[in-house]
Amino acid sequence: MDLNSASSIVLQVLTQATSQDTAVLKPAEEQLKQWETQPGFYSVLLNIFTNHTLDVNVRWLAVLYFKNGIDRYWRRVAPHALSEEEKSTLRAGLIANFDEPVNQIATQISVLIAKVARLDCPRQWPELIPTLVESVKIHDDLRQHRALLTFYHVTKTLASKRLAADRKLFYDLASGIYSFTCSLWNHHTDTFFQQLGTADETAISNSLERTLLSLKVLRKLTVQGFVEPHRNIEVMGFLHAAFERLKQFLECSRNIEVDNVCRDRLEKIIILFTKVLLDFLDQHPFSFTSLIQRSLEFAVSYVFTEAGEGVVFERFIVQCMNLIKMIVKNYAYKPSKNVEDSSPETLEAHKIKASFFTYPTLTEICKRLVTHYFLLTEEELTMWEEDPEGFTVEETGGDSWKYSLRPCTEVLFIDIFHEYNQTLTPVLLDMVHSLQGPTNVDDTQTLLIKDAVYNAVGLAAYELFDSVDFDQWFKTQLLAELQVTHNRYKPIRRRVIWLIGQWISVKFKSDLRPMLYEAICNLLQDQDLVVRIETATTLKLTVDDFEFRTDQFLPYLESMFTLLFQLLQEVRECDTKMHVLHVLSCMIERVNMQIRPYVGCLVQYLPLLWKQSEEHNMLRCAILTTLIHLVQGLGADSKNLYPFLLPVIQLSTDVSQPPHVYLLEDGLELWLVTLENSPCLTPELLRIFQNMSALLELSSENLRTCFKIINGYIFLSPSEFLQVNAVELCKSFCEILKDITTEGQVQVLKVVENVLKVNPVLGPDMFQPLLPSVFRGIISGERYPVVMSSYLGIIGRVLLQNKSFFSLLLNQMACEFGQEPDMLLGHVIEMWVDRMDNITQPERRKLSALALLSLLPSDNSIIQDKFCGIINVSVEGLHDVMTEDTETKTFKDCMLMSVSEEPKVTEEEEPPTEQDKRKKMLALKDPVHSVSLQQFVYEKLKAQQELLGEPGFQALMETVDTEIVTQLQDFLQGF
Repeated sequence: MDLNSASSIVLQVLTQATSQDTAVLKPAEEQLKQWETQPGFYSVLLNIFTNHTLDVNVRWLAVLYFKNGIDRYWRRVAPHALSEEEKSTLRAGLIANFDEPVNQIATQISVLIAKVARLDCPRQWPELIPTLVESVKIHDDLRQHRALLTFYHVTKTLASKRLAADRKLFYDLASGIYSFTCSLWNHHTDTFFQQLGTADETAISNSLERTLLSLKVLRKLTVQGFVEPHRNIEVMGFLHAAFERLKQFLECSRNIEVDNVCRDRLEKIIILFTKVLLDFLDQHPFSFTSLIQRSLEFAVSYVFTEAGEGVVFERFIVQCMNLIKMIVKNYAYKPSKNVEDSSPETLEAHKIKASFFTYPTLTEICKRLVTHYFLLTEEELTMWEEDPEGFTVEETGGDSWKYSLRPCTEVLFIDIFHEYNQTLTPVLLDMVHSLQGPTNVDDTQTLLIKDAVYNAVGLAAYELFDSVDFDQWFKTQLLAELQVTHNRYKPIRRRVIWLIGQWISVKFKSDLRPMLYEAICNLLQDQDLVVRIETATTLKLTVDDFEFRTDQFLPYLESMFTLLFQLLQEVRECDTKMHVLHVLSCMIERVNMQIRPYVGCLVQYLPLLWKQSEEHNMLRCAILTTLIHLVQGLGADSKNLYPFLLPVIQLSTDVSQPPHVYLLEDGLELWLVTLENSPCLTPELLRIFQNMSALLELSSENLRTCFKIINGYIFLSPSEFLQVNAVELCKSFCEILKDITTEGQVQVLKVVENVLKVNPVLGPDMFQPLLPSVFRGIISGERYPVVMSSYLGIIGRVLLQNKSFFSLLLNQMACEFGQEPDMLLGHVIEMWVDRMDNITQPERRKLSALALLSLLPSDNSIIQDKFCGIINVSVEGLHDVMTEDTETKTFKDCMLMSVSEEPKVTEEEEPPTEQDKRKKMLALKDPVHSVSLQQFVYEKLKAQQELLGEPGFQALMETVDTEIVTQLQDFLQGF
């Protein structure tokens, strides 16, 4: 590419690519895409974005294309990689001048230099760091800033490399430039403080920006640049100096108004100092030991004493609290139970902590946390009034404590209380005792303090287990507080019901549940929405608890359900609706069938809510979960929900519809539960099965549920279902079996076995294409026991229940193997007898005995040859299934089932679903459960004896081990 002529062409196309007109934009983008791999293209881009006379948008685009090119084509091994010559020219051009006037483009250039540095520095680009070090000394403001910006991005990128060789290079770099970076930072910081006295705002702002950038570089070097930073005097010198500098900046912020341009940068610098300390503590806890005392003194004085008044701001408080929390909770500072096992560094750190956290200090921290930081703020109280639902969806959980003040204070309280609970428990209990009895509704301050103290008791519930008689407190005070209905008392009503929720799984006597349910019913009618939502949360915790008893709950079920349903309709926000739905779901799940009389209203409302939540997939997931529990609760009556239920399942499990990404897992679960509880197959329920073939192709983690669904259809209406879907299913299964895990193989074979169970006559024909591979698996001695067991189960059913089909299959396989059918049958029997131990399920073991015995009586020499093996399997089967009646001293087959046998359902157990009933009816027809093995063995041996005559039969019996014959005679006594 000739640079000059190419530049004008590329410039023209780049200009077109910045156009708003699609007709101009699209061809230009296509052209640029084609040029990406052309030699010289990136040199042209460099010329364009370093030419400050050109249009900013064009230059911006040139930088972006250059940056993307580095990602794709800079590595030597990349396809269409740039030549070493061009890369060398580009590297030199990138650091020739640091004079980019536009901030956004300057940042992008710094980032792309850093990207090249990640790949080439220092080996192919040794001059980069020396050039940057020289450039940040220049007195030209613009160049100095741009060089410093690049210096930061390069350091940040090199620090992020993780391979050992790269770490070593970064350590060398850090020790080489640390001293210079420290003096650079000090210089810019001093300049800033000197200029503060002047009125030159631009100069002050520029100095502050350079201070920020040089501190960012120092942060990366300090945290990532040394293996043992405590051995480096300069590093520790910088960290100790950081506290003094921080105080300077904090004091300086006292005089800078919030709307001042410098205020934002000043706060960024203050936060950056705290990040240096937090990162250093996180990466090098033992190197931090000498800083523990100073860090705690600093953080505690600013956050928990008057020293911080007028200077601290929220983000800074959060950082200081996190610093205290990380020191308190740091495992490196906790001695082992056996002190001799602890390292000297750990003991030293523990000693410093112990000397700092004295009784007065801990008491003050605890009191300030509760009575100052836990108090509901003006903003929160306003939000409570103006946006109650927004107020209830608090930022909790996850990492919110790292950034938000309330979660941060609560997590700090929990950690400090856990670490020093013996000291702090009496302090907190004193605060509780000072607030006994109802509080005057006009005393707002005391109400807020009571709210805060109760919050602390809830957060520390596990620690206070032995110190608080919660049951007594509930009866004598908390219940009474819930009954104060005044509007101004609502913070206490909300907090008390929350507090009970925190203690319910810690310590709450079962006998008190009815009193609590009564209180919950009343609070669900509270005039305040926040109180009602909080009550719903506690209800969920109560119902979800291990000690929940349905009988205690039933008297309140109707009113609870009605009130929750009203709440569900009333709330407007998606998150709140989801929350209330989860409470309802949980309740329906726990009371199961008992919910039936009350669900009419919910059943009518859910279709409307589903329609309204078209844009909110997470709310739809909550609706699906509710429907799952609802169908389980309604049992066969769930058929009345089909007009709504089946379209919901159809949409959720249709992989061609975008929402399936969110809804599929719950949708499949709902589909399965619907089938399990369905009294009969409807055309609509059958039609949904059209979604299945695409789901099987997905072969995702949901396959197991898909197979359960297929089984559900097979049990529900075998003839109707298989008539329509057998061919398609068989095809899908043959595909799946080519590439699936062992567990998946077993799942597929289980479905085939179920088909043979429900329809022994037509089943083998329907799945004929799949059976040869099963046969082959047996002959070749499948190495996975679970798969072999499944193979034998399938062939056992065909042999026992469909002799004519088995003969056809045997002949087909004999042709394939080029053997006589009888010889092949002999191999099958031999393998079967040999691998009998692979079969662990008693049902399949009995099935094997029945199937092999069904080959008798026979005068076929091959079968007579295997007679000993068949008897061995039969006796093993008898051992598995026969139980001795101690009174009559006779044996009976324990697998035989009769219609009259109704299993007793205890209160703990789930009542049988419709599918359970169908399986029971199927079992009654299954030879495994309807044929006595003892009787069958006797009849088959008798028939064999009659066929061969006594001498021939005796000769056959002599091939069997005498011990086995004795056992057989014991089992057959009385015949």
